[in-house]
Amino acid sequence: MFEQACKVGLEGVVSKVRDSRYPSGRGRDWVKKTCAQRETLTIASFALDGNDWDGVYVGRRKGDDLIYAGKVDHGFDKQSSAELRKRLTPLIRKTQPYTKRIAHKGIWVEPELLTETEYRAQSAEGKVRHPFFRGPVRTYRWTISIASGNGQISRLAAGPRSRR
Repeated sequence: MFEQACKVGLEGVVSKVRDSRYPSGRGRDWVKKTCAQRETLTIASFALDGNDWDGVYVGRRKGDDLIYAGKVDHGFDKQSSAELRKRLTPLIRKTQPYTKRIAHKGIWVEPELLTETEYRAQSAEGKVRHPFFRGPVRTYRWTISIASGNGQISRLAAGPRSRR
């Protein structure tokens, strides 16, 4: 049952010890087991609280569109947040990279970095719920093939690649 709950995208299951009663309040007879899903998402922005790291806004690619998927603000330590901020700063841009604008304010970046994100479930709109940064961060690069007049094919770039 638990595997099926995870497969259909539920947050998890709650179960009770078979021989226990139904007392009011909290107790140890009820157990919640949560599903964990992972997905590689595109970083569209980072957020600061003053000068302190406050997470990243992420999106999913659907063709040429980037669709908002939520804010990841857990799972960072000082080292990972400093490294990510250093890599995102040169990518800063003035406008949102999302196809449909969102109301959140962030420091928008070129959508070139991918991150591994773990989450418990998705909302009806496709936003991740209880997301955690799991890294590593990778660069998204398009594959472009060009055929020359003599029939040779040149590759200008590769797909997603690790950058460690």
